[in-house]
This record gives sequence, C-alpha cells and structure tokens, in this order.
Amino acid sequence: MALFTKQEALDYHSQGHKGKTEVIPVKPCKTQKQLSLAYSPGVAQPCLEIEKDPALAYEYTGKGNLVGVLSNGTAVLGLGNIGAQAGKPVMEGKGVLFKTFADIDVFDINLATEDPEEFIRCAKLMEPTFGAINLEDIKAPECFMIEDRLKEEMNIPVFHDDQHGTAIISGAGMLNALKLTGKKPEDLKVVVSGAGAAASACTKFYISMGVRKENVFMFDSRGLIHAGRTNLTPQKQFFAQSKDFGSMSEVIKGADMFLGLSVKGILTQDMVSSMAENPIIFACANPDPEITYDEAKAASPNCIMGTGRSDFPNQINNVLGFPSIFRGALDTRATAINEEMKIAAAQALADLAQTDVPDNVKKVYGKDDMSFGYDYVIPSAFDDRVVEWVASAVAQAAMDTGVATISLDIEEYKKSLRARLAASRERVGCVVDNYGLDF
Repeated sequence: MALFTKQEALDYHSQGHKGKTEVIPVKPCKTQKQLSLAYSPGVAQPCLEIEKDPALAYEYTGKGNLVGVLSNGTAVLGLGNIGAQAGKPVMEGKGVLFKTFADIDVFDINLATEDPEEFIRCAKLMEPTFGAINLEDIKAPECFMIEDRLKEEMNIPVFHDDQHGTAIISGAGMLNALKLTGKKPEDLKVVVSGAGAAASACTKFYISMGVRKENVFMFDSRGLIHAGRTNLTPQKQFFAQSKDFGSMSEVIKGADMFLGLSVKGILTQDMVSSMAENPIIFACANPDPEITYDEAKAASPNCIMGTGRSDFPNQINNVLGFPSIFRGALDTRATAINEEMKIAAAQALADLAQTDVPDNVKKVYGKDDMSFGYDYVIPSAFDDRVVEWVASAVAQAAMDTGVATISLDIEEYKKSLRARLAASRERVGCVVDNYGLDF
C-alpha cells in the first residue's frame, strides 16, 4: 500500500518554497559594517589571502563543506533517460539527504548534455567551487568513463554513488552474512542479474573483498556474459566466463549468493531452493525486487535476504553510505575516495550492525526484539551513530593511505561529529518549521 498519493508528492515539492532546498546566509548582514565585511570592500581580504595560498579557500569559504551533485539525467532512479531538467527533483533530494544525514551543503548541477567529453569539461571547470563531486544518474557505459577521467584529472574526491553506494552497503551485508554462516569470500559462488553501473561496481567491490572473479556469473538481458559472445563492452568483458554455462536457472544451482540489479520477478522460488544452504540474496531492483522477502524466505527459510525497500529487513539504502563517506573525505580534505576508504565504510557498517540496536530504531519499526542476525545484517538508516562510525572509519583510511591532506584525532573527531549533527538538525529543523508545512 502506497505511503502517499501522487498529489501529495506534487504538493510536497510545490507548496511553500518551491523545490526542496534553499541557500541561507550563515553570517549576519544587517548593518553597514556587516555589509562591507560580507561584500565590498571587506571581501577583498580573504580573496587576496587565497590568491597567495589556494588552500586557504577551505578556511575563508564554504568549499570544504560543499559537494557538487552533477547529473545529466540519463539514468534517473527507475525512470531512465528523462533528461537533466526532469531529473532535478532527484538531485535536490540528494542535497536534502546530504544535509540531513551529514550536515553537508550541496549545489545540484544539472547538465544538458549526453556528450561525456562535454560533461567532463564542465565538471573540471567547477573544481574551485567544490570540496568534492558526487556523480548521479548517468547512464552506462558513459558513467564509467566520466568517473575514471574526473578521478584522474581532478584533485578533489569524485564518487559515483549509483555505482559505489550500493556496493558498499551490500558489501557490509555480505561481511555480516559471512560471519553468521561461517562462509569465506573466496569460496562463494556468486550469481549477478544485471550488468549496469551498479552491478559492475558491486561485483568489483566484492572481488576486492576476497570473492574470486572466476566464481562470478553475471547475466545481462541476453544471458550469461561469456567469452563466446560478441560486442561485449570492456566492463562486461571483465566479468566474462570462459564459456556458456547455461541459463540462470541452471547456473544458480549451488550458488551461495545472488545479487540482483535488474528487473522484478527474475529470481524464482525454484531457483532459490536450488541454491546452497544459507544463501545470501540481495534483490535490489527498484521499486520491486527480483523476488520478494516472503517468497525468498518460503523457498529457503535460512536465507539472508536484503532489498532496497524499507518495508523488508536488511534495506540496502545508499543513505547509509554516501553522506558519511563524503563527511570523512571532506574533513580530511582528501584528494580522492579510494578503495580502502570504501572498504573501511563497509566494515564500519558491518561492525555497527553487530552492536545493540538503539531503542529509537526499534520504535521506528515497531519492534522490541531487533538484534544482529539473519534479518539484521545491515544497520538501519535511522541509527544516528552511522555518521560517527562511517565518517571516522573513512577519515582514518584516508589518513592511512596518504590521500588526506590534514590529520585528525579520530576520538575527538567522533565527538565533534555527534555535536555537529545534533546542531545541524536543530538549525535545519527550525528553518523548515518556519514554512508551516505538514507532511
């Protein structure tokens, strides 16, 4: 049953201040002196200091807490190529999540181009503005080229959340599933349904965590990806099996893990029944998974099942990742978000899920007995500790791997994160309440 009507969704976006975000000054401008400090002539002083030392932009401007959410609207949610302007509500929504969950400011930049070279040029020209770039809703295979080039050619973190967000969250779930079942990553047989940006990134992430590439069987709309097929993209060639091992229903027999980033209903109960004991099933098709939680549990009661939905256990929700990952990267002024930082984020989420579930989280779900186990391998997005655990782990990994340009005392940093987020939510809540909207 839907939580809202079409009209309620439209009203939410149109009533009061149009859209979902606005820019509010954080310094006073009520007197002649304050006006002179805010603009001419006082603004000249920080400009001259930054000219002498560009790193001072982090001291005298908001660059260090500002992320650019860049998209061309070619692969929006479950809507497809709807264009940059139609995709703008999603990008504004991303800004809301960054601010709500990690006190990060966002400008959403919606670029009217499908030319990757033009997109890359636009992004690079904006490097002085932002502390980091979040790429969003860009179709494959262009998204791979865009991210790779920008990571090589820019000196600030660039992160395509559609690829890596799902990988990190599901990777955390995989770590805990292995802990519960006693399986090892190098022994897993993994079947993947889907071969787009998210599926490719997830699978590569699992490989970086110990899964053997030869044990991965990836399917696209034409079937198993194997060396005998022609016209495979470089991304698909990476996962190609040596030969055709048959249909998904044949290949999935004895499989330990299923990852779905494809279409509703493609995974049947018979397929689940044929998998190994205690199978891991991450069915992430949006909005309806490859198989429902109830169907999967009926076919294999001891399966560890996760979806992208909030009404089933183990929600694979990217909001568990990107706000806190960027928080840790920004606070160390990292020049990149590398593989070690991603793995640190996944491990932090896995560790957090093993702790006692807070009472406020239980209240949200109307349960008294939530605890680490088959139906709780991924922490809830409502757990206020996520930013503290993940951002600090990412910051530590940034320092350990040499991409951080400043050092932090991690224990003091954790304390500062709690205070910062509490203050931010109070401040933002006061602004939102002033609109008098009730949704």
